[in-house]
Amino acid sequence: MAGRITIRPETHRDFKDIIALVLRSFQEGTDYSDGTDILALIEEIRDSAYHIPELSFVAEENGKVVGHFMFSRFPLSPTAEGGHGPARDAETVLLAPVCVHAEHFRQGIGKTMLSLGIEKARESGYKGIILEGDYHYYNRLGFKTSAGYGIYPTSGYPMKEPRCMMCQETYPGALQDIHGFVVYDMYFNA
Repeated sequence: MAGRITIRPETHRDFKDIIALVLRSFQEGTDYSDGTDILALIEEIRDSAYHIPELSFVAEENGKVVGHFMFSRFPLSPTAEGGHGPARDAETVLLAPVCVHAEHFRQGIGKTMLSLGIEKARESGYKGIILEGDYHYYNRLGFKTSAGYGIYPTSGYPMKEPRCMMCQETYPGALQDIHGFVVYDMYFNA
């Protein structure tokens, strides 16, 4: 029987559980990653000026970590070649990674985590959330293809499948004057 899900900010005590969750979830739930690249990205984000500790969360059920997601500051580049302003000036955040234990898929945990996270990003003053992910899933949660906002991918999977680079405004019209390119030059493992 499923217990009550609690979503809270991650702490250092959660890191070991997050590692186990990411490895198991990606190994059992995807065919594109064994999770090691995702762990490398998490560590890179945590060790960077882009990390926002108060916007990194875990979902817990009966004291066990069953979900994890984090936002990081993400300044857009004015050109496809890269280069952007300082992290502190970012008006947008990157949602990556998002992870739910495979045994808890399709139970609404991801949706609940993201709803809380989007609200917290808005409360923190960010205007938009950028992500690279499954179009059908994130579209149901209110994300739209980023090109509609004047925000464009420059590499990776979204270059082949542009609709997978997605955004969501934190309030209506928030991204109206924000345009640019998603360049991951601040992260080696992105």
